[in-house]
Amino acid sequence: MYFNAIDQIDTYKRYGKVHRVVGLMIESTGPEVSVGDVCYVHTLGQKKKRILSEVVGFYNEKVLLMPYDSLKEIGAGSFVESTGQSLKVKVGRGLIGKVIDSLGNPLDHSALPKGLTTYPTEQSPPNPLERPPIREAIQVGVRAIDTLLTVGKGQRIGIFAGSGVGKSTLLGMISRNSNADINVIALIGERGREVREFIETDLGEEGLKKSIVIVATSDQPALMRIKGAYTATAISEYFRDLGFQVNLLMDSVTRVAMAQREVGLATGEPPTTKGYTPSVFANLPKLLERTGTSKYGSITAFYTVLVDGDDLNEPIADTVRGILDGHFVLDRKLAEQGQFPAINILKSISRVMPHITSDHDINAAQRIRSLLATYEENVELIQIGAYKQGTRRDVDESIRYHPKIINFLKQSVQEIATRDASLKELHSLAFGSDD
Repeated sequence: MYFNAIDQIDTYKRYGKVHRVVGLMIESTGPEVSVGDVCYVHTLGQKKKRILSEVVGFYNEKVLLMPYDSLKEIGAGSFVESTGQSLKVKVGRGLIGKVIDSLGNPLDHSALPKGLTTYPTEQSPPNPLERPPIREAIQVGVRAIDTLLTVGKGQRIGIFAGSGVGKSTLLGMISRNSNADINVIALIGERGREVREFIETDLGEEGLKKSIVIVATSDQPALMRIKGAYTATAISEYFRDLGFQVNLLMDSVTRVAMAQREVGLATGEPPTTKGYTPSVFANLPKLLERTGTSKYGSITAFYTVLVDGDDLNEPIADTVRGILDGHFVLDRKLAEQGQFPAINILKSISRVMPHITSDHDINAAQRIRSLLATYEENVELIQIGAYKQGTRRDVDESIRYHPKIINFLKQSVQEIATRDASLKELHSLAFGSDD
Protein backbone atom coordinates (compact mmCIF):
# COMPACT_ATOMS: atom_id res chain seq x y z
CA MET A 1 0.00 0.00 0.00
CA TYR A 2 2.80 2.44 0.94
CA PHE A 3 4.77 1.55 -2.21
CA ASN A 4 1.68 2.32 -4.31
CA ALA A 5 1.30 5.69 -2.58
CA ILE A 6 4.96 6.49 -3.24
CA ASP A 7 4.55 5.55 -6.92
CA GLN A 8 1.62 7.94 -7.25
CA ILE A 9 3.43 10.94 -5.70
CA ASP A 10 4.27 13.71 -8.17
CA THR A 11 7.86 14.64 -7.27
CA TYR A 12 7.86 17.75 -9.48
CA LYS A 13 6.76 21.10 -8.12
CA ARG A 14 4.73 22.91 -10.75
CA TYR A 15 4.35 26.67 -10.79
CA GLY A 16 2.11 29.09 -12.65
CA LYS A 17 3.00 32.62 -13.72
CA VAL A 18 1.11 35.86 -13.07
CA HIS A 19 -0.26 37.11 -16.38
CA ARG A 20 -1.84 40.36 -15.17
CA VAL A 21 -3.32 42.10 -12.13
CA VAL A 22 -6.63 43.97 -12.50
CA GLY A 23 -8.16 45.71 -9.48
CA LEU A 24 -8.46 43.11 -6.71
CA MET A 25 -7.77 40.19 -9.05
CA ILE A 26 -4.60 38.29 -9.95
CA GLU A 27 -4.75 36.45 -13.29
CA SER A 28 -2.22 33.66 -13.84
CA THR A 29 -1.34 31.02 -16.41
CA GLY A 30 -1.39 27.77 -14.41
CA PRO A 31 -0.81 25.93 -12.14
CA GLU A 32 -3.36 23.09 -12.03
CA VAL A 33 -5.80 24.05 -9.29
CA SER A 34 -9.47 23.88 -8.29
CA VAL A 35 -11.81 26.65 -7.07
CA GLY A 36 -11.17 27.22 -3.36
CA ASP A 37 -7.55 26.04 -3.43
CA VAL A 38 -4.99 28.17 -1.61
CA CYS A 39 -1.90 29.29 -3.53
CA TYR A 40 1.28 31.22 -2.74
CA VAL A 41 2.16 34.11 -5.05
CA HIS A 42 5.93 34.84 -4.90
CA THR A 43 6.73 38.58 -4.93
CA LEU A 44 9.28 40.25 -7.22
CA GLY A 45 10.75 42.65 -4.63
CA GLN A 46 14.17 42.44 -2.99
CA LYS A 47 12.61 40.94 0.14
CA LYS A 48 11.19 37.75 -1.30
CA LYS A 49 7.94 36.73 0.35
CA ARG A 50 4.90 34.59 -0.44
CA ILE A 51 1.44 36.13 -0.46
CA LEU A 52 -1.39 33.75 0.36
CA SER A 53 -4.16 33.80 -2.27
CA GLU A 54 -7.24 31.78 -3.12
CA VAL A 55 -8.54 30.53 -6.45
CA VAL A 56 -11.93 32.17 -7.02
CA GLY A 57 -12.57 31.29 -10.67
CA PHE A 58 -11.28 30.72 -14.20
CA TYR A 59 -11.51 32.80 -17.36
CA ASN A 60 -10.22 31.87 -20.84
CA GLU A 61 -8.02 29.12 -19.36
CA LYS A 62 -6.50 31.63 -16.93
CA VAL A 63 -6.64 31.15 -13.15
CA LEU A 64 -8.31 33.97 -11.17
CA LEU A 65 -6.90 34.47 -7.67
CA MET A 66 -7.64 36.91 -4.86
CA PRO A 67 -5.00 37.66 -2.21
CA TYR A 68 -5.42 37.55 1.57
CA ASP A 69 -2.96 40.47 1.71
CA SER A 70 -2.16 43.60 -0.33
CA LEU A 71 -1.05 43.29 -3.96
CA LYS A 72 2.26 45.12 -3.40
CA GLU A 73 5.32 43.69 -5.19
CA ILE A 74 3.23 41.28 -7.29
CA GLY A 75 3.90 41.75 -10.99
CA ALA A 76 3.78 40.03 -14.35
CA GLY A 77 5.96 36.92 -14.12
CA SER A 78 5.54 36.33 -10.37
CA PHE A 79 5.47 32.61 -9.66
CA VAL A 80 2.23 31.02 -8.39
CA GLU A 81 2.65 27.92 -6.22
CA SER A 82 -0.34 25.67 -5.44
CA THR A 83 -0.81 24.02 -2.05
CA GLY A 84 -3.44 21.64 -3.47
CA GLN A 85 -5.86 22.23 -0.59
CA SER A 86 -8.35 24.75 0.76
CA LEU A 87 -7.73 27.05 3.73
CA LYS A 88 -7.22 25.34 7.10
CA VAL A 89 -6.71 26.88 10.54
CA LYS A 90 -5.33 25.64 13.85
CA VAL A 91 -8.01 25.14 16.51
CA GLY A 92 -8.07 23.87 20.08
CA ARG A 93 -8.67 24.83 23.70
CA GLY A 94 -5.40 26.76 23.72
CA LEU A 95 -7.09 29.47 21.61
CA ILE A 96 -9.56 30.41 24.39
CA GLY A 97 -8.76 33.95 25.53
CA LYS A 98 -6.90 34.75 22.28
CA VAL A 99 -7.58 37.39 19.62
CA ILE A 100 -6.72 36.05 16.15
CA ASP A 101 -7.05 37.07 12.50
CA SER A 102 -8.98 35.30 9.73
CA LEU A 103 -6.09 32.86 9.13
CA GLY A 104 -5.86 31.89 12.81
CA ASN A 105 -2.72 33.94 13.63
CA PRO A 106 -2.67 35.76 17.02
CA LEU A 107 -2.95 39.55 16.59
CA ASP A 108 -0.50 40.20 19.44
CA HIS A 109 2.23 38.41 17.38
CA SER A 110 2.62 35.71 20.06
CA ALA A 111 3.24 32.10 19.08
CA LEU A 112 0.27 29.76 18.73
CA PRO A 113 -0.09 27.39 21.70
CA LYS A 114 0.93 23.76 21.20
CA GLY A 115 -1.53 20.89 20.84
CA LEU A 116 -3.82 22.54 18.28
CA THR A 117 -5.62 20.60 15.52
CA THR A 118 -5.74 21.56 11.85
CA TYR A 119 -9.35 22.14 10.77
CA PRO A 120 -10.82 23.16 7.37
CA THR A 121 -12.70 26.48 7.34
CA GLU A 122 -15.27 25.36 4.75
CA GLN A 123 -17.70 22.63 5.79
CA SER A 124 -21.08 21.49 4.54
CA PRO A 125 -24.14 22.23 6.73
CA PRO A 126 -25.25 19.16 8.75
CA ASN A 127 -27.91 16.79 7.44
CA PRO A 128 -31.33 18.22 8.51
CA LEU A 129 -32.43 14.81 9.86
CA GLU A 130 -29.35 14.64 12.09
CA ARG A 131 -30.19 17.91 13.85
CA PRO A 132 -31.88 17.34 17.24
CA PRO A 133 -34.84 19.72 17.78
CA ILE A 134 -34.30 22.74 20.05
CA ARG A 135 -35.98 21.92 23.36
CA GLU A 136 -33.93 23.75 26.00
CA ALA A 137 -33.64 27.47 26.74
CA ILE A 138 -30.28 29.16 27.15
CA GLN A 139 -29.66 32.03 29.56
CA VAL A 140 -28.62 35.11 27.59
CA GLY A 141 -28.38 37.38 30.62
CA VAL A 142 -30.44 40.18 29.04
CA ARG A 143 -33.78 40.51 30.83
CA ALA A 144 -35.86 41.53 27.78
CA ILE A 145 -34.56 38.55 25.76
CA ASP A 146 -34.71 35.87 28.48
CA THR A 147 -38.36 36.65 29.27
CA LEU A 148 -40.10 37.99 26.15
CA LEU A 149 -37.86 36.59 23.36
CA THR A 150 -36.49 33.39 24.91
CA VAL A 151 -33.58 31.85 22.97
CA GLY A 152 -32.99 28.08 22.77
CA LYS A 153 -29.69 26.19 22.68
CA GLY A 154 -28.79 25.92 19.00
CA GLN A 155 -31.07 28.74 17.83
CA ARG A 156 -29.86 31.27 15.23
CA ILE A 157 -30.89 34.89 15.80
CA GLY A 158 -30.46 38.04 13.73
CA ILE A 159 -29.92 41.37 15.53
CA PHE A 160 -31.14 44.05 13.10
CA ALA A 161 -30.12 47.66 13.63
CA GLY A 162 -28.79 50.81 12.01
CA SER A 163 -25.38 52.17 12.94
CA GLY A 164 -24.87 53.42 16.50
CA VAL A 165 -27.96 51.83 18.11
CA GLY A 166 -26.07 49.47 20.45
CA LYS A 167 -25.39 46.19 18.58
CA SER A 168 -21.83 45.79 19.89
CA THR A 169 -22.88 46.67 23.45
CA LEU A 170 -25.64 44.03 23.32
CA LEU A 171 -23.19 41.40 22.01
CA GLY A 172 -20.83 42.25 24.86
CA MET A 173 -23.64 41.78 27.42
CA ILE A 174 -24.57 38.39 25.90
CA SER A 175 -20.90 37.29 25.88
CA ARG A 176 -20.40 38.13 29.55
CA ASN A 177 -23.76 37.03 30.97
CA SER A 178 -24.68 33.95 28.93
CA ASN A 179 -24.27 30.50 30.47
CA ALA A 180 -22.71 29.03 27.29
CA ASP A 181 -19.36 27.23 27.71
CA ILE A 182 -17.45 29.20 25.04
CA ASN A 183 -17.99 32.40 23.04
CA VAL A 184 -16.63 32.66 19.51
CA ILE A 185 -16.82 36.33 18.49
CA ALA A 186 -16.24 37.43 14.89
CA LEU A 187 -15.67 41.16 14.31
CA ILE A 188 -15.98 41.52 10.53
CA GLY A 189 -15.41 44.85 8.78
CA GLU A 190 -15.13 46.79 12.05
CA ARG A 191 -13.13 50.01 12.37
CA GLY A 192 -9.71 49.31 13.88
CA ARG A 193 -10.43 51.67 16.80
CA GLU A 194 -13.56 49.73 17.74
CA VAL A 195 -11.83 46.35 18.02
CA ARG A 196 -9.80 47.13 21.13
CA GLU A 197 -12.68 49.17 22.52
CA PHE A 198 -15.01 46.16 22.19
CA ILE A 199 -12.50 43.74 23.74
CA GLU A 200 -11.62 45.98 26.71
CA THR A 201 -14.95 47.74 27.34
CA ASP A 202 -17.87 45.68 25.98
CA LEU A 203 -16.36 42.20 26.43
CA GLY A 204 -14.12 42.89 29.41
CA GLU A 205 -11.53 40.70 31.09
CA GLU A 206 -14.10 38.22 32.43
CA GLY A 207 -15.76 37.82 29.02
CA LEU A 208 -12.43 37.31 27.22
CA LYS A 209 -11.51 34.42 29.57
CA LYS A 210 -14.13 32.20 27.89
CA SER A 211 -13.99 33.72 24.40
CA ILE A 212 -12.09 33.43 21.13
CA VAL A 213 -12.16 36.68 19.11
CA ILE A 214 -11.64 36.64 15.32
CA VAL A 215 -10.91 40.05 13.79
CA ALA A 216 -11.01 41.18 10.14
CA THR A 217 -11.03 44.99 10.03
CA SER A 218 -12.56 47.08 7.24
CA ASP A 219 -9.14 47.95 5.74
CA GLN A 220 -8.31 44.29 5.02
CA PRO A 221 -8.92 42.66 1.61
CA ALA A 222 -12.44 41.37 0.87
CA LEU A 223 -11.31 37.74 1.05
CA MET A 224 -9.96 38.20 4.60
CA ARG A 225 -13.33 39.60 5.71
CA ILE A 226 -15.17 36.64 4.17
CA LYS A 227 -12.73 34.13 5.66
CA GLY A 228 -13.14 35.74 9.11
CA ALA A 229 -16.77 34.57 9.10
CA TYR A 230 -15.84 31.09 7.86
CA THR A 231 -12.98 30.71 10.37
CA ALA A 232 -15.25 31.74 13.28
CA THR A 233 -17.91 29.25 12.15
CA ALA A 234 -15.30 26.46 11.79
CA ILE A 235 -13.94 27.10 15.31
CA SER A 236 -17.51 26.99 16.65
CA GLU A 237 -18.13 23.68 14.85
CA TYR A 238 -14.94 22.20 16.31
CA PHE A 239 -16.01 22.96 19.89
CA ARG A 240 -19.62 21.91 19.21
CA ASP A 241 -18.38 18.49 18.05
CA LEU A 242 -16.46 18.16 21.33
CA GLY A 243 -19.80 18.50 23.17
CA PHE A 244 -19.62 22.17 24.20
CA GLN A 245 -22.47 24.67 24.20
CA VAL A 246 -21.05 27.44 22.00
CA ASN A 247 -22.19 31.02 21.42
CA LEU A 248 -21.20 32.38 17.99
CA LEU A 249 -21.54 36.17 17.82
CA MET A 250 -20.86 37.73 14.42
CA ASP A 251 -20.76 41.49 13.87
CA SER A 252 -21.77 41.85 11.13
CA VAL A 253 -23.10 39.48 8.48
CA THR A 254 -23.88 42.51 6.27
CA ARG A 255 -20.18 43.27 5.91
CA VAL A 256 -19.53 39.64 4.98
CA ALA A 257 -22.14 40.04 2.22
CA MET A 258 -20.50 43.30 1.08
CA ALA A 259 -17.11 41.57 0.88
CA GLN A 260 -18.67 38.72 -1.13
CA ARG A 261 -20.16 41.35 -3.46
CA GLU A 262 -16.65 42.78 -4.03
CA VAL A 263 -15.32 39.34 -4.93
CA GLY A 264 -18.31 38.56 -7.16
CA LEU A 265 -18.06 41.81 -9.11
CA ALA A 266 -14.29 41.38 -9.52
CA THR A 267 -14.78 37.88 -11.00
CA GLY A 268 -17.33 39.19 -13.51
CA GLU A 269 -20.65 38.24 -11.88
CA PRO A 270 -23.62 40.39 -12.93
CA PRO A 271 -24.89 42.79 -10.22
CA THR A 272 -28.51 42.21 -9.18
CA THR A 273 -30.50 43.78 -6.30
CA LYS A 274 -28.63 46.84 -4.92
CA GLY A 275 -25.50 45.66 -6.73
CA TYR A 276 -25.29 42.36 -4.80
CA THR A 277 -24.18 39.44 -6.98
CA PRO A 278 -25.96 36.04 -7.13
CA SER A 279 -23.11 34.38 -5.16
CA VAL A 280 -23.99 36.53 -2.13
CA PHE A 281 -27.49 35.04 -1.90
CA ALA A 282 -26.12 31.53 -2.63
CA ASN A 283 -23.40 31.66 0.05
CA LEU A 284 -25.40 33.22 2.90
CA PRO A 285 -27.55 30.11 3.56
CA LYS A 286 -24.45 27.86 3.32
CA LEU A 287 -22.73 29.92 6.01
CA LEU A 288 -25.71 30.47 8.33
CA GLU A 289 -27.00 26.87 8.13
CA ARG A 290 -23.70 25.51 9.49
CA THR A 291 -24.60 26.65 13.01
CA GLY A 292 -27.32 25.13 15.21
CA THR A 293 -27.68 21.82 17.02
CA SER A 294 -25.83 18.56 16.44
CA LYS A 295 -25.86 15.19 18.21
CA TYR A 296 -22.78 16.32 20.21
CA GLY A 297 -23.44 19.94 21.24
CA SER A 298 -24.91 23.16 19.94
CA ILE A 299 -23.98 26.52 18.43
CA THR A 300 -26.32 29.33 19.45
CA ALA A 301 -25.63 32.04 16.87
CA PHE A 302 -26.25 35.79 17.04
CA TYR A 303 -25.69 37.59 13.73
CA THR A 304 -25.90 41.37 13.61
CA VAL A 305 -27.39 42.83 10.43
CA LEU A 306 -26.58 46.44 9.61
CA VAL A 307 -29.68 47.90 7.95
CA ASP A 308 -29.04 50.90 5.68
CA GLY A 309 -31.18 53.86 6.67
CA ASP A 310 -33.00 51.63 9.21
CA ASP A 311 -34.72 49.88 6.26
CA LEU A 312 -35.57 46.37 7.50
CA ASN A 313 -36.59 45.27 3.99
CA GLU A 314 -33.28 45.88 2.23
CA PRO A 315 -31.97 42.75 0.36
CA ILE A 316 -29.50 41.35 2.93
CA ALA A 317 -31.80 41.96 5.92
CA ASP A 318 -34.69 40.32 4.06
CA THR A 319 -32.62 37.27 3.05
CA VAL A 320 -31.08 36.74 6.50
CA ARG A 321 -34.46 37.11 8.25
CA GLY A 322 -35.83 34.31 6.06
CA ILE A 323 -32.95 31.96 6.95
CA LEU A 324 -32.69 32.47 10.72
CA ASP A 325 -34.90 31.28 13.61
CA GLY A 326 -35.86 34.71 14.86
CA HIS A 327 -34.85 38.36 14.87
CA PHE A 328 -34.34 41.15 17.39
CA VAL A 329 -34.90 44.68 16.09
CA LEU A 330 -32.95 47.49 17.78
CA ASP A 331 -34.97 50.69 17.42
CA ARG A 332 -33.22 54.06 17.03
CA LYS A 333 -36.26 55.80 18.51
CA LEU A 334 -35.98 53.77 21.74
CA ALA A 335 -32.23 54.46 21.91
CA GLU A 336 -32.91 58.19 21.58
CA GLN A 337 -35.35 57.91 24.51
CA GLY A 338 -32.61 56.35 26.65
CA GLN A 339 -33.98 52.78 26.67
CA PHE A 340 -31.06 50.32 26.52
CA PRO A 341 -30.91 47.69 25.22
CA ALA A 342 -33.11 49.35 22.57
CA ILE A 343 -34.97 46.15 21.58
CA ASN A 344 -38.35 46.80 19.98
CA ILE A 345 -40.28 43.89 21.52
CA LEU A 346 -43.26 44.21 19.16
CA LYS A 347 -41.11 43.99 16.01
CA SER A 348 -38.95 41.14 17.36
CA ILE A 349 -39.67 37.41 17.49
CA SER A 350 -38.08 34.17 18.68
CA ARG A 351 -39.52 31.36 16.55
CA VAL A 352 -38.62 28.54 18.94
CA MET A 353 -39.92 30.23 22.13
CA PRO A 354 -43.24 28.29 22.20
CA HIS A 355 -41.30 24.98 22.22
CA ILE A 356 -38.85 25.80 25.03
CA THR A 357 -40.92 27.71 27.61
CA SER A 358 -43.83 26.80 29.87
CA ASP A 359 -47.40 27.96 29.18
CA HIS A 360 -47.25 30.13 32.32
CA ASP A 361 -44.17 31.98 30.98
CA ILE A 362 -45.74 32.40 27.53
CA ASN A 363 -48.98 33.79 29.02
CA ALA A 364 -46.98 36.33 31.04
CA ALA A 365 -44.96 37.35 27.95
CA GLN A 366 -48.10 37.67 25.83
CA ARG A 367 -49.75 39.89 28.44
CA ILE A 368 -46.78 42.28 28.45
CA ARG A 369 -46.76 42.31 24.63
CA SER A 370 -50.48 43.04 24.60
CA LEU A 371 -50.08 45.98 27.02
CA LEU A 372 -47.20 47.37 24.94
CA ALA A 373 -49.18 46.99 21.69
CA THR A 374 -52.23 48.77 23.13
CA TYR A 375 -50.07 51.65 24.36
CA GLU A 376 -48.28 51.94 20.98
CA GLU A 377 -51.61 52.05 19.09
CA ASN A 378 -52.80 54.99 21.18
CA VAL A 379 -49.50 56.71 21.95
CA GLU A 380 -50.20 59.81 19.84
CA LEU A 381 -53.58 60.41 21.49
CA ILE A 382 -52.01 59.91 24.94
CA GLN A 383 -49.07 62.25 24.28
CA ILE A 384 -51.16 65.17 22.98
CA GLY A 385 -53.69 64.76 25.80
CA ALA A 386 -56.58 63.82 23.49
CA TYR A 387 -57.29 60.56 25.32
CA LYS A 388 -59.67 60.85 28.28
CA GLN A 389 -59.10 58.42 31.11
CA GLY A 390 -61.97 55.96 31.53
CA THR A 391 -62.84 55.84 27.80
CA ARG A 392 -61.33 52.38 27.32
CA ARG A 393 -60.35 50.00 30.08
CA ASP A 394 -57.52 48.33 28.14
CA VAL A 395 -55.92 51.70 27.29
CA ASP A 396 -56.19 52.82 30.92
CA GLU A 397 -54.48 49.60 32.00
CA SER A 398 -51.66 50.01 29.41
CA ILE A 399 -51.04 53.60 30.62
CA ARG A 400 -50.74 52.41 34.25
CA TYR A 401 -48.39 49.56 33.35
CA HIS A 402 -46.24 51.36 30.76
CA PRO A 403 -43.64 52.98 33.10
CA LYS A 404 -43.18 49.66 34.94
CA ILE A 405 -42.73 47.73 31.66
CA ILE A 406 -40.13 50.21 30.37
CA ASN A 407 -38.30 50.03 33.70
CA PHE A 408 -38.36 46.20 33.44
CA LEU A 409 -36.96 46.27 29.87
CA LYS A 410 -34.13 48.67 30.72
CA GLN A 411 -30.86 47.09 31.80
CA SER A 412 -27.51 48.76 32.40
CA VAL A 413 -24.45 47.33 30.67
CA GLN A 414 -22.88 46.02 33.89
CA GLU A 415 -26.13 44.64 35.39
CA ILE A 416 -26.25 40.84 35.58
CA ALA A 417 -29.74 39.35 35.32
CA THR A 418 -30.20 35.58 35.63
CA ARG A 419 -33.04 33.99 33.67
CA ASP A 420 -34.81 32.67 36.80
CA ALA A 421 -34.77 36.08 38.49
CA SER A 422 -35.98 37.77 35.28
CA LEU A 423 -38.90 35.33 34.95
CA LYS A 424 -39.95 36.00 38.55
CA GLU A 425 -39.96 39.74 37.81
CA LEU A 426 -41.97 39.10 34.62
CA HIS A 427 -44.66 37.10 36.47
CA SER A 428 -44.84 39.71 39.23
CA LEU A 429 -45.26 42.45 36.61
CA ALA A 430 -47.79 40.59 34.45
CA PHE A 431 -50.00 39.06 37.14
CA GLY A 432 -49.23 41.10 40.26
CA SER A 433 -50.84 44.29 41.49
CA ASP A 434 -50.90 47.19 39.04
CA ASP A 435 -50.92 49.94 41.65
